[in-house]
Amino acid sequence: MTNTAPPPTATPDLSSAFLDRSTPLSRVRDLLHRYPAISPAVVLVVAVLVFGLLNERFLAPANLSLITQQVAVVGTLAIAQTLVILTAGIDLSVGAAMVLSAMVMAQSASSSGVPPTLSLVLGLAAGIAAGSLNGLLVTRLKLPPFIVTLGTLSIFTALTLLYTGGNTVRGAELSDTLKLTGETIPVLGIKISVGVLIMLALYVLIAYVLKRTAWGRHVYAVGDDKEAARLSGVRVNRVLASVYLVAGAIIAITAWIQIGRTSAASPNSGVDLNLDSITAVVIGGTSLFGGRGVIWGTLLGALIVGVFRNGLALAGLDVLYQTLTVGVLVIVAVAVDQWIRKAKS
Repeated sequence: MTNTAPPPTATPDLSSAFLDRSTPLSRVRDLLHRYPAISPAVVLVVAVLVFGLLNERFLAPANLSLITQQVAVVGTLAIAQTLVILTAGIDLSVGAAMVLSAMVMAQSASSSGVPPTLSLVLGLAAGIAAGSLNGLLVTRLKLPPFIVTLGTLSIFTALTLLYTGGNTVRGAELSDTLKLTGETIPVLGIKISVGVLIMLALYVLIAYVLKRTAWGRHVYAVGDDKEAARLSGVRVNRVLASVYLVAGAIIAITAWIQIGRTSAASPNSGVDLNLDSITAVVIGGTSLFGGRGVIWGTLLGALIVGVFRNGLALAGLDVLYQTLTVGVLVIVAVAVDQWIRKAKS
């Protein structure tokens, strides 16, 4: 009678056990995958509480007014960045395109004698042209968005300096129409600017478009898998081109908000806007790999950027440390996004 050897025991797969969806950590990951705005909301609440406890001036109405007005610029620009990132792209030229649009508005009205309303239209046209150029290079030449917008960043910066001669347009030279977005309305002791109201209106509009229209569903589909979207009948290049065009229009609106907020137009402004807009989008739960995210998360991300910059400034930290903190936030947010993406598998 022969003895049969016992069957070999299977070696436990520790990685599978760790990624098992039944574990508490995996359930948290799945929750964040389904509701990407949860994590930025928690970070925002914690940041406000911490900075409020560290400095009593932080929650003063005057300081909260300042934060909301600062966020109006980054928050609106981040809408454009969100649309591009949802398609698995990235736009490194948003800040330069915004400055170009702002200078077209201000310079045409102050130096060329163009009526204020027409100068707004010209600035809008400049923003749309900038976005359309990015979209054309991405869709027709099949160049990566990173390379395209890295190149147009330099192009738009050079065009701005050539057009303006490096000169700043001061508030006294600007019409009331261009400075309208800087007008404030008191709400519960906090001064809310017209620019903030425009930003919120854009968030409502884009949130509706992304969730309720075929175009919005196509944006998500293209970002999730371009080839699958193409096979299902989505015109990928048309969607991408339209995203960059819409982003250009939003960038131009941001330029108007920026002019109203500072009561000036400078070709050297917007140095940190590229980083801040990307940070707001990523912290807000939108995946850098495309196809996942909600626009309201971007607003929370913009508020987080504004709160951190303001809170650190009140703490007396140099602006370089503020920029360092924003960079750290980007790295942490992308690392969390990589972890959350495992919920798809």
